[in-house]
Amino acid sequence: MEHKPTNDRPLFRVTFSRIEQDRDGNDIVTRPKEIGAIWPRKNGKQGGILSFAHIPVELAQRKGVIFVLPVDQADNGGSH
Repeated sequence: MEHKPTNDRPLFRVTFSRIEQDRDGNDIVTRPKEIGAIWPRKNGKQGGILSFAHIPVELAQRKGVIFVLPVDQADNGGSH
């Protein structure tokens, strides 16, 4: 099994938002929370390795959505 590199950045951040209902019964998506990342595979292999830091209970209940957001590889960690 491959492990995430210690000095590399992930390719993507993985966030989760719960789906709740507003006063009128319409579905709304809550503020996203980071739950993991997708890391590059070694030796130039295609694809990535999904690593979860947390798995929301609502995910199994189909009461939320996952967002995959690219990480700016040129960002050196400074402020935006």
